[in-house]
Amino acid sequence: MKNIMRILITVLLLTPFLALAQKINEDQLLQDLAYLASDELEGRKPLSEGSLKARSLFIERFSELGLTSQYKNYTQYFTFRNRRDGEIYENAANIVGFIPGETSEKIIVIMAHYDHLGKSGNKIFNGADDNASGAAAILAFSAYFSENRPKHSMMFVALDAEEMGHQGAKALVNDFPFPLDQVILNINMDMISRNENNELYASGTYHTPSLKPFIEKVATGKIPKLLFGHDEPNMGRDDWTLASDHAQFHLKGIPFIYFGVEDHEDYHKETDTFENIHPEFYKNAANLILEIIINLDKALIENN
Repeated sequence: MKNIMRILITVLLLTPFLALAQKINEDQLLQDLAYLASDELEGRKPLSEGSLKARSLFIERFSELGLTSQYKNYTQYFTFRNRRDGEIYENAANIVGFIPGETSEKIIVIMAHYDHLGKSGNKIFNGADDNASGAAAILAFSAYFSENRPKHSMMFVALDAEEMGHQGAKALVNDFPFPLDQVILNINMDMISRNENNELYASGTYHTPSLKPFIEKVATGKIPKLLFGHDEPNMGRDDWTLASDHAQFHLKGIPFIYFGVEDHEDYHKETDTFENIHPEFYKNAANLILEIIINLDKALIENN
């Protein structure tokens, strides 16, 4: 009986730490990635049936979680011309959820693009890593913060048409529902589900060095190994400063952190499928990014 009591007491003492370590629903994270990268969604090209299904997932989940939005039915529509073929896309859409801050009206914008390349003949470009991985993480993070109110207000955005020239990010910045100077930080995730070396990059601290110590505090000794870089000028294609949707916030002078991995053999190929992601890497990466966001949310309050 005494041994049983000791075990129960130990479990009770450890429970808060176990709960802290498990910040996101990892099974749901993988299920969402698998759905977004499934053949059913046919590569999520803007305005396709698959794209509309992806939108519905975000709208339904944001609604279930009780997020608000500055846009009707969470949807910011926009029109753009594809720079490659000149085709006009009407009613492309960003899906936007919002959680007001407990302490500050300043905003942290957390985003990832949900579009990909669609189909070419019989080939489906599923875009599992690029970027069903980042999009599924948006759902996981919005679920966490819906139950753990952040210090700053947080905007969660699933962006459309990144693959066609950051069109969703451009539309968001050009039609932002608050003064842009309320945005204190932009977090972008684009390709976070696989890496042979177990490495994840946080790009952007070259432009805002004050953020680096707060990120290092969380990331030191964690898996995956967090590296800094890919953000210095004159690096050519190795400079990711303008490589994804965070570029549009950077061009407005807003600090950003871009989480991503280096290109792999399946980048922009029909082989970028759910079967080729690294599930343990992905779960660890998502938990690490969330922990960094939590720390930055707290640190930016305390240091302003």
